[in-house]
Amino acid sequence: MDNMLKERINKLKQERNAVIVAHMYQNDDVQEIADMVGDSFALSKYCMNRPENTIVFCGVDFMAESAKILSPEKTVLIPVAGAGCAMADMITAEQLKEFKKQYPGYAVATYINSSAAVKAESDVIVTSSNALKVIQRMSEKNILFCPDRNLGNFIAKQCPDKNIVIWQGFCPIHHKIQKEDVVKIKDLYPNAELLVHPECTPEVTALADYAGSTKGIIDYATASDSEEFIIGTEIGVMYQLKKNNPYKKFYIMSEELICPNMKKTTIESIVNCLEKGENEVFVPENVAKRAKIALDRMLELGK
Repeated sequence: MDNMLKERINKLKQERNAVIVAHMYQNDDVQEIADMVGDSFALSKYCMNRPENTIVFCGVDFMAESAKILSPEKTVLIPVAGAGCAMADMITAEQLKEFKKQYPGYAVATYINSSAAVKAESDVIVTSSNALKVIQRMSEKNILFCPDRNLGNFIAKQCPDKNIVIWQGFCPIHHKIQKEDVVKIKDLYPNAELLVHPECTPEVTALADYAGSTKGIIDYATASDSEEFIIGTEIGVMYQLKKNNPYKKFYIMSEELICPNMKKTTIESIVNCLEKGENEVFVPENVAKRAKIALDRMLELGK
């Protein structure tokens, strides 16, 4: 990115009193100009404590909604309207209500990759980094987990004392990684450690040296004595991995691990968003209030 464009963005940030945050799956140049790059909920918490009154969230809809729920007094903008999440779209608030009717008395633990309306129907929210801790610390034994079946199964295996009924949603990007793909690439790079996201299938996570959140993968690779890694998550994470570990080698599981919604954000869309103040994110007050209760319980159990 040229210096003139950087200066333009910095000037617009000052004029609008804005902070720019970007998820680790965003395009490289978007990550480069962000004030913070991270996992979705970490970015929302970061924005809470920033002095700026405008948040430009480079991610997908549910992430920007979470930022608005935690910072209701701030203006939250998303550079591209309609940048959604296929997994989040696999369950609606009405579907969750019906799911709850089938299992009366069960507590609902919902993955952060969900709409604000779904969060509002939940008892607690989890992220890929804190899901195990939160579920283990829940007083309830009977739990409905949604929407990701792969993360749900990953957690359920480690919580034998819990009765967890799992919604059958999934991330199409992570779900496409097959056991056969893992075997082939491990043969190619026998000295490399395999790091995957728990949104991958159980057959894949079982073969991994580490399964964890996007930030967890980066932290693991940085701390590891190994010099080679196979990465089983969205390709955008490669930017931070290589930036933080210039002397290590990283091999993406497949060049097809691309989330099309994450890649919709461009530098031009960020400039346009700052100039025009378009694509403001709103969450109805009654929905935000109930969703915040579930988010607050996560913060309490996950700390």
